[in-house]
Amino acid sequence: MSLQPFHLAIPVYDVALARGFYRDIFGLEEGRSDEKWVDFNFFGHQLVIHYHPKTPSQQQAETNPVDGHDVPVPHFGVVLTWEQWHQLAERLKQQGTQFVIEPYIRFKGQVGEQATMFFLDPCGNALEFKAFKDLSQLFAK
Repeated sequence: MSLQPFHLAIPVYDVALARGFYRDIFGLEEGRSDEKWVDFNFFGHQLVIHYHPKTPSQQQAETNPVDGHDVPVPHFGVVLTWEQWHQLAERLKQQGTQFVIEPYIRFKGQVGEQATMFFLDPCGNALEFKAFKDLSQLFAK
């Protein structure tokens, strides 16, 4: 199966701060931009940051319990390879990232076992990055 890139536009209340985060933390390549928005190549997908006043979820995220952790809602991210995930986790730790949920193995020894981590961008948008040793577990019940 061949996947098409997704397009996701997210609100940011400080375009310059968010631009620096996505460019410098992830090393994302910028595409088109204007004063109030910037396109990024987000691991092969199109992520656009758009200026918008602070949203309620950026001020105080709601959470749902998953595997003993409070997962922020809403959130977004990418399923990386096992190696990419570990490299990103290490880079984020070295840069002093404050995690909402520290990198760990969720559902250890169970169906759907995965590596996951959560953190916020500087405008309060929650991101999750995950990886599976066995990608067939992505939708396993």
